[in-house]
Amino acid sequence: MATASERLLLRLEWKVVRRLDGRLQGAHRTAHRGSGIDFTGLRAYGDGDDARNIDWNVTARLDEPYLRVFTEDRELTVWLVLDRSASMAAGRPGRGKHDVLAELALALARLFGRGGNRVGALLFDTGTPRVVPPGTSRRHALRIGAELERTSTSPGAGSGARGGRTSGVRGRIFGARGAGSGAGGGRTSGARGTTTDLAEMLDAAGRLARRRALIVVLSDFIGDGDWERSLQRLARRHEVVALRIVDTADDVLPEAGLIVVEDAETGEQLVVDSADPLLRVRFRAAVDARDARLEAGMRRAGVPVHRVDTDRDLAEALVEVVARTRDRSR
Repeated sequence: MATASERLLLRLEWKVVRRLDGRLQGAHRTAHRGSGIDFTGLRAYGDGDDARNIDWNVTARLDEPYLRVFTEDRELTVWLVLDRSASMAAGRPGRGKHDVLAELALALARLFGRGGNRVGALLFDTGTPRVVPPGTSRRHALRIGAELERTSTSPGAGSGARGGRTSGVRGRIFGARGAGSGAGGGRTSGARGTTTDLAEMLDAAGRLARRRALIVVLSDFIGDGDWERSLQRLARRHEVVALRIVDTADDVLPEAGLIVVEDAETGEQLVVDSADPLLRVRFRAAVDARDARLEAGMRRAGVPVHRVDTDRDLAEALVEVVARTRDRSR
């Protein structure tokens, strides 16, 4: 009997992979930045050429600058950094953030693997990160899917609208210590655990990718830590792309009277009146401020961030990501 990952990958191959096959090739910069690894010959030096590729022995003999020419290496190693923290469980059953992350991870692993690139995965939660070493085959994509199946978030955490609870950013805005209480990090009394340390997640990716690689971070970016500095370090050595997975439960406060606001990462809860106009204004302002901080931090690090909503068609979202990546690389 086919596993859940096999059934999901088969569906994605029909709906997403076939539509995008070939589009990812050329959408990223090469690992060797055009220098390649296979020497193919010499040619005269021209304006704008990289002086580091000048063959000085030939140049001295011919009294004219000549360049070494290489076959450009289009293959690269891709690392998928997969946020499996509690806040990723938010969303409706069958289409929550963790479901969309699994679909994205499988589709990207298959797409890059079909192009001859090696794809590995780092699965990160508040425990010990798990690593799937790079590979290229369809079976390897299924191995990443199997690891995603093994990773389960805390029961009931980030349950979205179910049971009158809210999740994600809400607990971080309206915690027991007032607006923005989640910014301090650490444990809260009665909490399920610490919040996601985004800096540690990015640092773990940096330790894992020893050679220059394409690193795709899939996360809702709800968490603590000085992640911007870690992102800048990672982006200096690698090409980094961020896919921010967002659910309505992260951004919208439903008008449902008294509701339980819960931090999806720690489990901290607070009863609030969702119809209170002042509360709704504070909530909207906090959401906007969070998004602005995220965009500014990504921009300073030179990392493109693409929003993927859980109610969006996955193929459409990936087509847009590829188009924006190509526009940026021109």
